[in-house]
Amino acid sequence: MRALRIAATGMAAQQLNVETISNNIANMNTVGFKKQRAEFEDLLYQNQERMGAQSSDTGTVVPTGIQVGSGVKTGSVYRITTQGTLTQTGNQFDVAINGRGYFQVQMPTGDIAYTRAGNFSVNQTGQLVTTDGYSVLPQITIPQTATAVSISASGQVQVTIPGQTAPQQVGQLQLANFFNEAGLDAIGSNLFLQSGSSGQPNVALPASAGFGSLQQAYTESSNVDPVAEVTNLIVAQRAYEMNSKVITTADQMLSTTSQMKT
Repeated sequence: MRALRIAATGMAAQQLNVETISNNIANMNTVGFKKQRAEFEDLLYQNQERMGAQSSDTGTVVPTGIQVGSGVKTGSVYRITTQGTLTQTGNQFDVAINGRGYFQVQMPTGDIAYTRAGNFSVNQTGQLVTTDGYSVLPQITIPQTATAVSISASGQVQVTIPGQTAPQQVGQLQLANFFNEAGLDAIGSNLFLQSGSSGQPNVALPASAGFGSLQQAYTESSNVDPVAEVTNLIVAQRAYEMNSKVITTADQMLSTTSQMKT
Protein backbone atom coordinates (compact mmCIF):
# COMPACT_ATOMS: atom_id res chain seq x y z
CA MET A 1 0.00 0.00 0.00
CA ARG A 2 1.55 3.29 -1.17
CA ALA A 3 -0.14 5.28 1.59
CA LEU A 4 2.27 3.85 4.19
CA ARG A 5 5.35 5.04 2.31
CA ILE A 6 3.77 8.38 1.35
CA ALA A 7 2.77 9.17 4.94
CA ALA A 8 6.23 8.15 6.14
CA THR A 9 7.83 10.75 3.85
CA GLY A 10 5.36 13.31 5.20
CA MET A 11 6.30 12.55 8.80
CA ALA A 12 10.02 12.78 7.98
CA ALA A 13 9.46 16.14 6.25
CA GLN A 14 7.54 17.57 9.20
CA GLN A 15 10.19 16.28 11.58
CA LEU A 16 12.78 18.35 9.69
CA ASN A 17 10.36 21.28 9.70
CA VAL A 18 10.03 21.10 13.48
CA GLU A 19 13.82 20.83 13.87
CA THR A 20 14.26 23.99 11.78
CA ILE A 21 11.64 25.87 13.78
CA SER A 22 13.14 24.70 17.07
CA ASN A 23 16.56 26.01 16.00
CA ASN A 24 14.97 29.39 15.27
CA ILE A 25 13.31 29.50 18.67
CA ALA A 26 16.52 28.40 20.43
CA ASN A 27 18.35 31.34 18.81
CA MET A 28 15.78 34.02 19.61
CA ASN A 29 18.36 35.92 21.65
CA THR A 30 21.44 35.16 19.52
CA VAL A 31 23.07 38.35 18.25
CA GLY A 32 22.81 38.69 14.47
CA PHE A 33 21.00 35.34 14.00
CA LYS A 34 18.99 34.88 10.80
CA LYS A 35 15.99 32.56 10.89
CA GLN A 36 15.57 29.63 8.49
CA ARG A 37 12.63 28.08 6.69
CA ALA A 38 12.24 24.55 5.31
CA GLU A 39 10.87 24.21 1.78
CA PHE A 40 9.42 20.98 0.41
CA GLU A 41 8.84 19.43 -3.01
CA ASP A 42 6.64 16.59 -4.17
CA LEU A 43 8.29 13.33 -5.23
CA LEU A 44 8.04 11.58 -8.60
CA TYR A 45 4.63 10.50 -9.87
CA GLN A 46 3.63 7.10 -11.17
CA ASN A 47 1.67 7.37 -14.43
CA GLN A 48 -1.05 4.73 -14.53
CA GLU A 49 -2.66 6.45 -17.49
CA ARG A 50 -0.81 9.29 -19.20
CA MET A 51 -2.72 12.42 -20.10
CA GLY A 52 -2.93 13.05 -23.83
CA ALA A 53 -2.79 9.35 -24.67
CA GLN A 54 -5.32 8.01 -27.19
CA SER A 55 -8.27 6.31 -25.55
CA SER A 56 -9.92 4.91 -28.70
CA ASP A 57 -9.33 4.15 -32.35
CA THR A 58 -11.27 7.27 -33.30
CA GLY A 59 -8.56 9.56 -31.92
CA THR A 60 -10.06 10.59 -28.59
CA VAL A 61 -7.48 11.45 -25.94
CA VAL A 62 -7.36 11.17 -22.17
CA PRO A 63 -7.89 14.70 -20.79
CA THR A 64 -6.25 14.37 -17.37
CA GLY A 65 -4.87 10.86 -16.96
CA ILE A 66 -4.04 9.10 -13.71
CA GLN A 67 -0.95 10.18 -11.80
CA VAL A 68 -0.29 8.88 -8.29
CA GLY A 69 2.18 10.80 -6.14
CA SER A 70 4.80 9.11 -3.99
CA GLY A 71 5.20 11.65 -1.21
CA VAL A 72 7.29 14.67 -0.30
CA LYS A 73 10.95 15.54 0.01
CA THR A 74 12.94 18.47 1.41
CA GLY A 75 13.85 20.96 -1.30
CA SER A 76 15.97 23.28 0.81
CA VAL A 77 16.35 24.96 4.16
CA TYR A 78 16.92 28.58 3.25
CA ARG A 79 18.05 31.50 5.40
CA ILE A 80 15.99 34.69 5.64
CA THR A 81 18.40 37.62 5.85
CA THR A 82 16.04 40.41 6.82
CA GLN A 83 17.26 43.09 9.22
CA GLY A 84 16.94 42.41 12.94
CA THR A 85 16.09 45.04 15.53
CA LEU A 86 18.99 47.17 16.76
CA THR A 87 19.40 46.95 20.53
CA GLN A 88 21.36 49.46 22.58
CA THR A 89 24.01 47.87 24.80
CA GLY A 90 26.09 50.77 26.10
CA ASN A 91 29.32 48.90 25.25
CA GLN A 92 31.60 51.16 23.21
CA PHE A 93 33.02 48.17 21.29
CA ASP A 94 29.64 46.87 20.15
CA VAL A 95 28.77 47.73 16.54
CA ALA A 96 25.54 47.02 14.64
CA ILE A 97 25.13 47.03 10.87
CA ASN A 98 22.07 49.00 9.79
CA GLY A 99 21.54 47.62 6.28
CA ARG A 100 23.42 45.12 4.13
CA GLY A 101 26.90 43.80 4.83
CA TYR A 102 29.00 41.50 7.01
CA PHE A 103 32.01 42.06 9.24
CA GLN A 104 35.15 40.16 8.21
CA VAL A 105 36.79 37.87 10.75
CA GLN A 106 40.21 36.19 10.62
CA MET A 107 39.89 32.50 11.51
CA PRO A 108 42.75 30.53 13.16
CA THR A 109 42.94 28.44 9.97
CA GLY A 110 43.68 31.55 7.92
CA ASP A 111 40.25 31.60 6.29
CA ILE A 112 38.10 34.72 6.34
CA ALA A 113 34.69 34.30 7.94
CA TYR A 114 31.78 36.73 7.90
CA THR A 115 29.36 37.72 10.64
CA ARG A 116 26.52 40.09 11.46
CA ALA A 117 27.27 39.80 15.19
CA GLY A 118 29.06 42.98 16.20
CA ASN A 119 29.38 42.26 19.92
CA PHE A 120 33.12 42.88 19.89
CA SER A 121 35.69 43.38 22.63
CA VAL A 122 39.45 43.83 22.91
CA ASN A 123 42.06 41.22 23.85
CA GLN A 124 45.13 41.57 26.05
CA THR A 125 46.99 43.57 23.38
CA GLY A 126 44.07 45.89 22.64
CA GLN A 127 43.13 44.24 19.35
CA LEU A 128 39.44 44.30 18.35
CA VAL A 129 38.17 40.70 18.42
CA THR A 130 34.96 38.64 18.46
CA THR A 131 33.65 36.82 21.52
CA ASP A 132 35.79 33.81 20.51
CA GLY A 133 38.92 35.95 20.25
CA TYR A 134 39.08 36.02 16.43
CA SER A 135 40.52 39.21 14.94
CA VAL A 136 38.19 41.61 13.17
CA LEU A 137 39.51 42.60 9.73
CA PRO A 138 41.07 44.99 8.96
CA GLN A 139 42.91 44.55 12.25
CA ILE A 140 42.38 47.41 14.68
CA THR A 141 44.36 47.92 17.89
CA ILE A 142 43.09 50.22 20.62
CA PRO A 143 45.89 51.93 22.61
CA GLN A 144 45.87 51.00 26.27
CA THR A 145 46.05 54.68 27.18
CA ALA A 146 42.83 55.47 25.32
CA THR A 147 40.05 56.84 27.50
CA ALA A 148 37.26 56.64 24.90
CA VAL A 149 36.58 54.95 21.56
CA SER A 150 34.40 56.38 18.80
CA ILE A 151 33.19 54.41 15.76
CA SER A 152 31.51 56.47 13.05
CA ALA A 153 28.70 55.39 10.73
CA SER A 154 31.28 55.01 7.96
CA GLY A 155 33.51 52.76 10.07
CA GLN A 156 36.25 55.16 11.20
CA VAL A 157 37.63 54.11 14.59
CA GLN A 158 38.98 57.01 16.66
CA VAL A 159 40.30 57.11 20.21
CA THR A 160 40.80 59.83 22.77
CA ILE A 161 44.31 59.96 24.23
CA PRO A 162 45.08 61.95 27.40
CA GLY A 163 47.06 65.06 26.59
CA GLN A 164 45.86 65.24 22.97
CA THR A 165 43.15 67.68 21.98
CA ALA A 166 42.05 65.96 18.77
CA PRO A 167 40.88 62.31 18.52
CA GLN A 168 43.35 59.92 16.89
CA GLN A 169 42.21 57.54 14.14
CA VAL A 170 43.47 53.99 14.74
CA GLY A 171 41.62 52.04 12.05
CA GLN A 172 38.86 51.70 9.50
CA LEU A 173 36.19 49.00 9.58
CA GLN A 174 35.05 47.48 6.29
CA LEU A 175 32.03 45.45 5.25
CA ALA A 176 31.67 42.57 2.80
CA ASN A 177 28.56 41.98 0.74
CA PHE A 178 27.37 38.99 -1.30
CA PHE A 179 25.02 38.75 -4.24
CA ASN A 180 23.33 35.69 -2.67
CA GLU A 181 23.52 36.07 1.10
CA ALA A 182 21.34 32.99 1.64
CA GLY A 183 24.06 30.90 -0.04
CA LEU A 184 26.65 31.55 2.71
CA ASP A 185 27.88 28.47 4.56
CA ALA A 186 27.00 28.69 8.28
CA ILE A 187 29.71 27.18 10.52
CA GLY A 188 28.31 28.16 13.92
CA SER A 189 29.44 30.81 16.41
CA ASN A 190 27.55 33.42 14.32
CA LEU A 191 30.06 32.90 11.47
CA PHE A 192 29.64 32.20 7.75
CA LEU A 193 32.02 31.15 5.03
CA GLN A 194 31.95 31.99 1.35
CA SER A 195 30.52 29.23 -0.85
CA GLY A 196 29.98 28.58 -4.52
CA SER A 197 26.37 29.73 -4.14
CA SER A 198 27.09 32.99 -2.32
CA GLY A 199 29.44 34.40 -4.93
CA GLN A 200 32.59 36.43 -4.35
CA PRO A 201 32.58 39.04 -1.56
CA ASN A 202 32.36 42.69 -2.50
CA VAL A 203 34.28 44.69 0.11
CA ALA A 204 33.69 48.41 0.69
CA LEU A 205 33.42 51.02 3.42
CA PRO A 206 30.24 51.18 5.51
CA ALA A 207 27.62 53.65 4.30
CA SER A 208 28.81 53.19 0.70
CA ALA A 209 26.24 52.57 -2.03
CA GLY A 210 24.64 49.17 -1.40
CA PHE A 211 26.17 48.83 2.09
CA GLY A 212 24.73 49.51 5.51
CA SER A 213 26.00 52.05 8.01
CA LEU A 214 27.38 51.28 11.47
CA GLN A 215 25.92 52.20 14.82
CA GLN A 216 28.18 52.13 17.87
CA ALA A 217 27.03 50.73 21.22
CA TYR A 218 24.28 48.72 19.48
CA THR A 219 23.94 45.10 18.37
CA GLU A 220 21.56 43.53 15.88
CA SER A 221 19.03 41.22 17.49
CA SER A 222 17.84 37.96 15.97
CA ASN A 223 15.17 38.40 13.28
CA VAL A 224 13.13 35.52 14.73
CA ASP A 225 9.46 36.39 15.34
CA PRO A 226 8.37 34.27 18.37
CA VAL A 227 4.64 34.47 17.54
CA ALA A 228 5.18 33.36 13.94
CA GLU A 229 7.48 30.52 15.01
CA VAL A 230 4.97 29.16 17.54
CA THR A 231 2.25 29.32 14.89
CA ASN A 232 4.47 27.45 12.42
CA LEU A 233 5.26 24.90 15.12
CA ILE A 234 1.56 24.19 15.71
CA VAL A 235 0.94 23.80 11.96
CA ALA A 236 3.89 21.40 11.65
CA GLN A 237 2.66 19.38 14.63
CA ARG A 238 -0.81 19.04 13.12
CA ALA A 239 0.65 17.98 9.78
CA TYR A 240 2.77 15.35 11.54
CA GLU A 241 -0.28 14.01 13.38
CA MET A 242 -2.29 13.84 10.15
CA ASN A 243 0.44 11.82 8.44
CA SER A 244 0.62 9.46 11.40
CA LYS A 245 -3.19 9.06 11.15
CA VAL A 246 -2.77 8.04 7.50
CA ILE A 247 -0.34 5.30 8.56
CA THR A 248 -2.78 4.09 11.21
CA THR A 249 -5.63 4.05 8.69
CA ALA A 250 -3.55 2.23 6.06
CA ASP A 251 -2.52 -0.36 8.64
CA GLN A 252 -6.16 -0.95 9.58
CA MET A 253 -7.09 -1.36 5.92
CA LEU A 254 -4.31 -3.94 5.43
CA SER A 255 -5.45 -5.74 8.57
CA THR A 256 -9.01 -5.87 7.25
CA THR A 257 -7.78 -7.27 3.94
CA SER A 258 -5.70 -9.97 5.62
CA GLN A 259 -8.70 -11.09 7.70
CA MET A 260 -11.01 -11.51 4.73
CA LYS A 261 -12.09 -15.09 4.07
CA THR A 262 -12.88 -16.48 0.67
